[in-house]
Amino acid sequence: MYAVLWLIDTALNLYIWALIIAAILSILVAFGILDTRNRLVWAVGDFFERITEPALRPIRNFLPNLGGIDISPLVLILLLSAARIFLATTVAPALL
Repeated sequence: MYAVLWLIDTALNLYIWALIIAAILSILVAFGILDTRNRLVWAVGDFFERITEPALRPIRNFLPNLGGIDISPLVLILLLSAARIFLATTVAPALL
């Protein structure tokens, strides 16, 4: 049981880091610091977009339009952190 809960906690933590990396990468591309014509930059950006976009799209549909500001990664990070806290305190307080 401990291994399953540890795996879920670690997966949530890794997904949070993927969201942070994807957000930073999109900012760097938007400001022209990174060029997506570079094959490596494009491949890394495409990978992070493919793993984060399915979770971010429903949140973007729910949030109001704030112009050019996208706070959906922040909302998802808060939700995932709450899930990790719930897992650690309620589901398995003695295991994690």
